Amino acid sequence: MAVNPDEDTEFNDALRKHGILPPREAPPPSPSPPPSPSLSEKLDDLSDSELRELVDDTKDDETSRLIEKMRRQRMEEMQREMKKARFGRVYPIGREDYTREVTEASEVNEEDDNDDRGTGVICFLYKDGISRSDRTFQHIRTLASRYPRTKFVSIVGDKCIPNLPDSRIPMLIVYRKGEIVNQIIAWSSDKERRLEELEALLILCGAVDPPERPLPSEKRKDDDGSEQEDEDEDPSSRMKSRPAMTNRSSKNIRKKDEDSDSDFDL
Repeated sequence: MAVNPDEDTEFNDALRKHGILPPREAPPPSPSPPPSPSLSEKLDDLSDSELRELVDDTKDDETSRLIEKMRRQRMEEMQREMKKARFGRVYPIGREDYTREVTEASEVNEEDDNDDRGTGVICFLYKDGISRSDRTFQHIRTLASRYPRTKFVSIVGDKCIPNLPDSRIPMLIVYRKGEIVNQIIAWSSDKERRLEELEALLILCGAVDPPERPLPSEKRKDDDGSEQEDEDEDPSSRMKSRPAMTNRSSKNIRKKDEDSDSDFDL
């Protein structure tokens, strides 16, 4: 009779007792349960109104002091964000405004900026009647409202760059500290692009600065008009593919007029 050494039988137990079968392997230990969230972590997920209600309901003085401390810290963070939120919309400009509103504006540091990072400025070149340009303009308006620390400006493409071909529209030129840090040409010309893809690209190149603490009640509208909570995954993780064409050096955009592919020199 064949013996299956893995079976849990009295006969196999007897064979193991006499050393005929090796001892059974001990079952793997159960994984340890994840640690319970701390009180601070639990409170961090609550809105300001919920924190106020909790203060009124709690009878523990130490807990009340902790909640009040968190509320004060949160208010201080919100006040700092409000000071940094200098923009919040798309500013139309002309070619004569470019140096002042774009290049020089990107050199201005935020209040209490010890890193001397300057301001992110995004210049959007568009043309009415081109569907991909019109759709991207809608995305630009949404992002300008979502990221008020970044300055968004708009200008008709051939008003900024003479004889700019429609094939390069829409174009985004990203500045920081007076330098071009990225250039996006013919965005969405290869296929229709979602707002999250453009948002992710601008975050990755350092053009926009996400707030330190998004408002808990803030919601986003997706391209189809449906609302999404801000706690969705980071938009940079949703970026599906590269833009149609990007150049990270100002050398690729500041070319001489005699170059047939010339962009502009401002």
